[in-house]
This record gives sequence, C-alpha cells and structure tokens, in this order.
Amino acid sequence: MQYDYLIVGAGLYGAVCAHELKKRGARVLVIDKRNHVAGNIYTEDDNGIQVHRYGAHIFHTNDKEVWEYVNSFVEFNRYTNSPIANYNGEIYSLPFNMYTFNRMWGVVTPDEAEKKIKEQVLASGIREPKNLEEKAISLVGTDVYEKLVKHYTRKQWGRECSDLPEFIINRLPVRLTYDNNYFNALFQGIPSAGYTALIERMLEGVEVRLETDFFDNRDYYMENAAKIIYTGPIDAFYNYSEGLLQYRTVSFETEKLDTPNYQGNAVVNYTGDKEQWTRIIEHKWFNFGKDGNGDPIDFTIISREYSKEWESGDEPYYPVNDEKNSKVYARYKELADNEEKVIFGGRLGSYKYYDMDVTVRAALDMLKTL
Repeated sequence: MQYDYLIVGAGLYGAVCAHELKKRGARVLVIDKRNHVAGNIYTEDDNGIQVHRYGAHIFHTNDKEVWEYVNSFVEFNRYTNSPIANYNGEIYSLPFNMYTFNRMWGVVTPDEAEKKIKEQVLASGIREPKNLEEKAISLVGTDVYEKLVKHYTRKQWGRECSDLPEFIINRLPVRLTYDNNYFNALFQGIPSAGYTALIERMLEGVEVRLETDFFDNRDYYMENAAKIIYTGPIDAFYNYSEGLLQYRTVSFETEKLDTPNYQGNAVVNYTGDKEQWTRIIEHKWFNFGKDGNGDPIDFTIISREYSKEWESGDEPYYPVNDEKNSKVYARYKELADNEEKVIFGGRLGSYKYYDMDVTVRAALDMLKTL
C-alpha cells in the first residue's frame, strides 16, 4: 500500500484526521476536488478583510478540550455572535430575548414577557407541537413567529413551517434576559487570520492534492490506501443506489463597497417576505473592522445569502433530515457500517448538520477507535 490513510476532503474533519494520523507516523494523502483547503469554512484575505466565502462561521463550544485544541494551531479573537433581525425595516435582537420582546410588545420585565408568550400560546390551542410552526409558537408566541420565524424559515428551507419537523427550531435560543449572545457558549471566537490559516496549520507536512476528484480514480485510491476516511456525500459513494439524499444549498452575491460601515453588524437576518435573501454578512466585523495589523479598514465587503433546493452540481449545505430522507440515509448507513476499509465522517458523510466543535470532537473520538 502506498498510503496508510487516504482522506477524501480537506475540510475541518479531514484536516483533524490528517494532522493526528501524521503525528502518529501514518502515511497520509488528502485529496479535495476544490482548488483550496478548508471546505465550507474557507476564508480568503481581501486587503485585510477575511471573507467567509461559504457563509459565516463562528466557532463556539463548551468543550474546553476542543477549544484548547483549535487554539493550539492559531490565535482566535473574542468575537461574540450577536445577530439582528430586520423585519421590513423593524430591527429586533437575536436570539429572542428581552430586547426582542420589549421591541415587539413594549414589555420590560421577564414576568411581563412570559405572561405575553403564555397568553398567545394558550390562544393558539397548541398543546403538543407536531411541526416547526407549532413548536415555534409554543416557544415564543404568534407575534414573534409571524415576524421573525415564518418567512425566514420558508426562505431558508423552501417549505412551509407546517411541513417541517419541529426539531429544527430546537437550535433557536429563547431567553428572558437582556443577553444578545446568540450561542451563550463558554468559548467563542474566530481565527484572527481566518479559518484557512487554521486548516493549513493542521495540514502542515501532509501531502495534499487539490482539484482532485476521488471518483475520477476511485479504483486507484481504493487499491493504494489501507484505509479511507471519506467526508463526501455518502449517497455519491454508493452511486446513489439507495436513492438521492436531499439538501438545501446556498448562493452568495458578494460586493466590495466604498464605505467603512454598511450595516453596523456582522450578521443581519432578513425575516420578512420582501427580500429574497435570508441574510447579509458584513465580513469586516468578524474581526472588529480591523486588518491583521489592527488598523481600521476604510471599505467593506458584504455578501447577500440566498437559500435554495440543491441540484446536481450545487454545493450541498444542509441535510434535509425529514422522514423520507432519514429512511434513505438509514439504508446507506447500513451499507457503511459493513465497510471494512472505509470510514465515513463529517457533515456529508454522516448526513447531519454539525457545528464546528462537534466536527472536531467527532474526528478526535473516531481516531481513538482506530
């Protein structure tokens, strides 16, 4: 065998695996069909602004070991995710908190907010939520649902809220405090030099081949590696034999603007039905409007984000974990569990949306079993 491990995909999961295996003396080859490493967390320096080419990524975790692990490669800043919502020109705080409820109803105390929510939930008649719409109303009432959840979710998933499973909304924080920290994690930040720098440090000393598609030379790779860690779409690995898994994908319109401040915040969600985009990212605020030397930047770069149904040739982003797709994935999972040579991991290999800290932890835990 020419390699002990072939790793398909140079994203976060693959990079952690490559680093740890190389450290243990394994012969490792990493391949990726893109022309860059870092997968969807890829950042590109544009005159001092680290542009998140595939959407905003904020590292957050309560796992101290994982936080110390990623910080051993690069320095992270202290960025705290505090997005806001724009509903037809009305500005609301996210996550849903006392600032949100004060803006929505004029309430000031947690008790007033709780009573207002309970009043609307009672009026809705919902007792056991059966879908996302009912779950959202049961959490925050009808007013917040109508203005801040309904249209945004429809744009994000391309489906009515009543047709989506309720567990999707479980990730959305609701607080009866004046706290704008979306994640409320013990550790949070972004690599000061961007995520690409993090992945490049992980891959130091590892053989990496870019613009290299595993499926173009599948037989060669299967024959020349003792083990394969595969982070691509699991249905593609099996030539879609059990059916096509569905995803949502995202496209971006990125502009460089001759102004030092476009929207005053890194992330603004557009929750109304007037705009086609789901949110606008202003990349410079992920590093507090300063370049790598700590100097203010006198221009800005924004990206409008659009969500749509995935089609062949698009980049798959969010697995559609409804009942139909879960059954299809279960059949692929059964095939994967019987593989002796191939290990499936990462977001696409597991058909599951992972936060970055969970991705790192999953890779580290998987390596312990090897």
